[in-house]
Amino acid sequence: MTEKNDQVRARVTLGHSDISMRPIGLGCMTMSQSYGDANRDDSIATLREAIDLGVGMFDTADIYGAADAAFGAPTKGFGHNEELIGEAIAGRRDEVVIATKFAVQMSAEGAVRLVGDPAYVAQACEASLRRLRTDHIDLYYCHRQDPSVPIEETVGAMGELVTQGKVRAIGHCELPVDQLRRAHATFPLAALQSEYSLWERSVEDDGVVAACRELGITLVPYSPLGRAMLTGRIDRNQVFDATDFRSILPRFRGGNLDRNIDLVDALEKFSVAKGATPGQVALAWLLAQPLDVVPIPGTKRVQYLRENTAATEVGLSADEVAQLGALFDPAHVRGGRYPDPERGR
Repeated sequence: MTEKNDQVRARVTLGHSDISMRPIGLGCMTMSQSYGDANRDDSIATLREAIDLGVGMFDTADIYGAADAAFGAPTKGFGHNEELIGEAIAGRRDEVVIATKFAVQMSAEGAVRLVGDPAYVAQACEASLRRLRTDHIDLYYCHRQDPSVPIEETVGAMGELVTQGKVRAIGHCELPVDQLRRAHATFPLAALQSEYSLWERSVEDDGVVAACRELGITLVPYSPLGRAMLTGRIDRNQVFDATDFRSILPRFRGGNLDRNIDLVDALEKFSVAKGATPGQVALAWLLAQPLDVVPIPGTKRVQYLRENTAATEVGLSADEVAQLGALFDPAHVRGGRYPDPERGR
């Protein structure tokens, strides 16, 4: 596992795998869904710029492009995001780590179904390989565990893909500690992907962070910038389009939004003193945590990609890490993650 220093790590190794990368990846979901429309050419340019910058990991999923159906918005279709990445990395496959996911299916009406039986695991992997135009997936996640299938069966089938050389390492998403341990005992997990940021820290309280540290599993925080709240680019009068996922999230509505922006205002003052942006400080706070993490901030734009990548140059002292943690104490953040606790990313 990678050792930390007082500043920031140059590279991170995913769990006990042989996959090493720079410690900030790129979340690609927004290029296909959830945060308004995206321009295909701009997205491909951003992906290619990410390779030039040495961004280590592109994070996608087979459902990205279709999941807007759950919120009544038009979709680009199942597999859209993987196809986009496959086009962007043509000729440069070996320069980037590709992480993708399976298990979530969605009807045209937005009904969600989770599928995790071994036959489907193999089928989904083959389909992702075709869309990504590659002969292997570096990190293959189960997006959400199918409650009708024992986790040992799902993870066992994923392990078979590693044995076959189609996948280099496996991970899971949003697992509670008991299932995390069962999964890891079946086949070693390289990574766990969960929401984690200055303003969403439930993984600290429910034992997930401690378990990842104990088991040597790299934590991959999604929404590490609080769905852009921690960038300081959202104001008190913000109105989100119906196609924007945040339009239904409690933390971005009414009095909750106003109170949460008070916290971000304080983050901005801290960032000015550091000579950094609020988003860079938020990412640096994650990188300073006492375990290996690879945040995957999402963006469609080269400008923000460069800004996020430069967060590795922001060093925080132990006192500054504690100061930021106290500022965003969970008791100070208003509103839940989702309107319905069963709805996740």
